[in-house]
Amino acid sequence: MQIKKILLTAMLCANVIFTYAQNLSSILSGTVKTTTGEILPGATIKISKTAYGSVSDASGTFRIVNITPGKYSIVISAIGFATQKREITLTTGNETKISFLIAEHAAQMETVNVVGRTKAQEVNRQAFNVTAIDAAKLYNTTLDISGALDRVAGVRVRETGGVGSSFNVSLNGFSGNHIKYFIDGIPMDNFGSSFQINNIPINLAERVEVYKGVVPMWLGSDALGGAVNIVTGNKNRNYVDASYSFGSFNTHRSVINAAATSKSGFTVQLNAFQNYSDNNYKTELPQRLLANVQGTTATSLRRFNDTYHNETLIANVGVVGKSFADNLLLGITLGKNYKEIQTGARPDAVFGQLHRRGTIIMPSLKYKKTNLLKGLDVTLNANYNLGYEKTIDTAYADYDWDGIRDPKATMGEREGGQLSKFSNNNGLATAMVSYQLAEHHSVAVNNVFSTFNRKTDNILFPANNALDPAKKVNKNVLGFGYSYDVDNKWSTNLFGKYIYQNNIIGSRNIASSTSKLGYGLALAYFINPNLQVRSSYELTNRMPEATEIFGDLENQEANPALKPERSDNLNLGVVYNFQINEINRFSVTANGVYRYSADFIYNRFNNNQTKTIADNREGVRTLGADADIRYSYKNWLSAGTTITYQFLQNLQQFEPGYNGVSPVYLDQMPNIPYLFGNADVSASFRDVGKKGNNLTIGYNLLYVHAFWLYWPSLGGRSTTDDKKVIPMQLAHDFNFVYSMKNGRYNISLEAKNITNKPLFDNFSLQKPGRGFYLNLRYFINKTK
Repeated sequence: MQIKKILLTAMLCANVIFTYAQNLSSILSGTVKTTTGEILPGATIKISKTAYGSVSDASGTFRIVNITPGKYSIVISAIGFATQKREITLTTGNETKISFLIAEHAAQMETVNVVGRTKAQEVNRQAFNVTAIDAAKLYNTTLDISGALDRVAGVRVRETGGVGSSFNVSLNGFSGNHIKYFIDGIPMDNFGSSFQINNIPINLAERVEVYKGVVPMWLGSDALGGAVNIVTGNKNRNYVDASYSFGSFNTHRSVINAAATSKSGFTVQLNAFQNYSDNNYKTELPQRLLANVQGTTATSLRRFNDTYHNETLIANVGVVGKSFADNLLLGITLGKNYKEIQTGARPDAVFGQLHRRGTIIMPSLKYKKTNLLKGLDVTLNANYNLGYEKTIDTAYADYDWDGIRDPKATMGEREGGQLSKFSNNNGLATAMVSYQLAEHHSVAVNNVFSTFNRKTDNILFPANNALDPAKKVNKNVLGFGYSYDVDNKWSTNLFGKYIYQNNIIGSRNIASSTSKLGYGLALAYFINPNLQVRSSYELTNRMPEATEIFGDLENQEANPALKPERSDNLNLGVVYNFQINEINRFSVTANGVYRYSADFIYNRFNNNQTKTIADNREGVRTLGADADIRYSYKNWLSAGTTITYQFLQNLQQFEPGYNGVSPVYLDQMPNIPYLFGNADVSASFRDVGKKGNNLTIGYNLLYVHAFWLYWPSLGGRSTTDDKKVIPMQLAHDFNFVYSMKNGRYNISLEAKNITNKPLFDNFSLQKPGRGFYLNLRYFINKTK
């Protein structure tokens, strides 16, 4: 505790000293509109021959601070609009306001060379350990959100199979419910299985922000290891973006994003997507399973009960750009999914008819207004999911990997069978208020309330409903924070979080409640505008999730005795951007992490090895580092690589039922990749075949070092011993994108896992092999 106090005190003192050491400087602010008078978010404002720049926000405004007084050339650009330049003189200690009116320029659609920093680059300059993915660069691929995340340093997305399979994001070694997911800052805890990051297409996002370890107060969660925020954006007010892809294993994906906005600000927004796959790829099986299959000498067999499809529609109607609201939207999210379940937690349990269905029916309200009163910003969100999930296991049959039905006298491929419909009725309400105290100082309060209410209807045996009472969880996260920011110089964020959770079981309201207090500090110092040093610390707490406490009625067993976990998270990083001869550009980001987690929640096998169950370990220590290096040459060549190393060590000295020190004390935590990375290179060629037609060729490499499935100290060291090894993985992907008429029509071809190597993420459950995919996309953006 003394070390924490000294660290916090030193950081605060440094902040105060730096605050008073600032010299008077100039400020440039203003608005950006089209020549027809519409506000233009997403425009880039750049001060020539400097690192100063900004991006216009949802209300079309921008602000650049801490500029050295003098004469400058201001350049403004936006996709689809003509670049404009203006000369200006900035004087000491004054704020200069300027307005831009820029005209549409169809010849520059999606090909304009944007100067200055993009919004994703601005996010990457925060004091937090954060990486922002510019999703627009991936719109012509078949990637979903999870596929894009898998290319970020420190992140591994672990899936149990193909399209629609269960997934687990590992972020600096933390995974599962340690990581929280948001869409436009709204928690996704209650969105259900129809709307998850591994079925949301990348086209839905403007960018994806990945916070590693310390999570900003304004996200309002009890995340332990990090957070993923999907930012949809609204820079296109009148547009249609539609795509369709077809590929191996009978995989189909469709996406339609569209919006229509009148001059008065009335808007209708639509996002719709679907995914379908047979997932009938071949899987390598251990000899013990192949021995049960008669009449074959094959070493791999096709999956046969793994079809998945989902359909989702998100519609919003309301107003934008009003004096009383930047956004005021009423919306509805509708979705359904169908998932055949091929295996349990291991391939030893194989099923031929077991499947799940789910729906999402979720009305929503969104409100946001910047500068409602001078310096006061307000954001409100609310939604409630009325959907349900249904698990169907009514076959009088057993199956092996031959896919042949073997009749039996009792119902259910699992013992006892199941036909259950359960409603996880989840509600959510968030409120965020921030106030600008002075030029560099602001305070904020954020509150997130969520409720979970599971009611199970056992359709097969209704009498058993009385034995399975309703289960409720109410959770509230109250956050408060202070920030001090001087652009390109210094950034400070000091915050606290108070978490309260109440679990209720049954009509008699048998309840247990817990409350926790956490706090943190994030600092960034710019040695120069291109070289940033940042550090952050947080004492964070996480309450057990409803699915961990009550199970998920599928592959997760219940554990009502789970305890909350807490963690000390410390990050230290550096970000350096530089260029050589103005044509060779480099970006280097490096981070070091330290975590000490008490009552660490992790998943292990249950007693019969067919399901997983969440459990606590008294302590786990994490040491790790990751790096991301990017290079670009002129405007046509881009390359990069990421590398991550993380060591999670078990600090639980004594095991229940074991005399003496545990044999796995100080062991590396099992079934967690500890060394992995990516590499990519792409080349873009302009005016191929015809002016305005562009060709991009890209390559991506995935590497995951071999890691232990079980505790390293148990068993021998070969792959045939009790201590199983998940082997080293190496996957090669290629993509070709041909864009016509300045990005209006796009054709892309992707080849994934081109060498057809077996890829495993979880408990020897294999992912798809080599696959080929064709993607067609149409995009048009008009200004009315």
